[in-house]
Amino acid sequence: MNWDVYIKGFLMYLKLEKSVSANTMQAYQRDINQFRRYIETLPGAGNDPVKITTAQLQDFAGWMSHNNSSAATVARTISGVRAFYKYLLAEDVMDHNPTSLVETPRLGRSLPDVLSIAEIVQMLGAVDMSQRQGERNRAIIETLYGCGLRVSELVNLTLHQLHFDLGFVLILGKGNKQRWVPIGKPAMDQLERYISFSRCHITPAKGHEDYVFLNSSGKKLSRVMIFYIVKSLAEKAGIHKNIHPHSLRHSFATHLVEGGADLRAVQEMLGHESILTTEIYTHLDRKFLRETLEKYHPMGGFDLR
Repeated sequence: MNWDVYIKGFLMYLKLEKSVSANTMQAYQRDINQFRRYIETLPGAGNDPVKITTAQLQDFAGWMSHNNSSAATVARTISGVRAFYKYLLAEDVMDHNPTSLVETPRLGRSLPDVLSIAEIVQMLGAVDMSQRQGERNRAIIETLYGCGLRVSELVNLTLHQLHFDLGFVLILGKGNKQRWVPIGKPAMDQLERYISFSRCHITPAKGHEDYVFLNSSGKKLSRVMIFYIVKSLAEKAGIHKNIHPHSLRHSFATHLVEGGADLRAVQEMLGHESILTTEIYTHLDRKFLRETLEKYHPMGGFDLR
């Protein structure tokens, strides 16, 4: 059997059994196809992924590195290929996993750019409320920061997911998993203003009637548009950091941890499957504590040895 048959089966497995998102499926498919193209350039490699060796996989990782792929890209691609071969092993197509001994670059855990509370206030102040989209754009920033949502969760947010009477928003996250996220008064008030005074003047396109955030054509906003709105507001606010929509999610979590929030509660609000993912914010918190010491303690910046 050839690559196409196995890849199709793998994608069906991801969709039906793992319930992964369309974006995640595309990422897996892209990683596997890149490996496939590399293998097909090798003399006598054939068209059978079952015959792949560990040495060929390791050579592929080296080839990516030599072609200026970052360590993170190499690690992510090999991870995608590894998932593919785990599937083949589980389906009894193979009796061994050739990826099990493949080494990937060690990655340091990078700390994302985080906005201070003052910078978030600056971004909100940068919204031009005289423009037709002002209420909407302010509601976008308030909701991203006030609820810690992913971009995909924001653009797919519907009116039926807003439960202001309870003070919660019902979010459909990764893998179609639902979670209840509390929403603060500032975000709730701004959403209500947008819905009552701005969105009501837009005629939703067919099939988009329930989405909260609409463009001037009545269609739900794209992920790209959210990136543009956030980046342009950060620029107008004079913030010189690499800011994107996820920065507001990072800021939401960081400020909770800095304020003493329970890590399990933060995990639940973010929709992290593992507490290990949430623990990055404890590292951010330690960094914040160190910076606070150095800034405010009279001998915080001196070496006393």
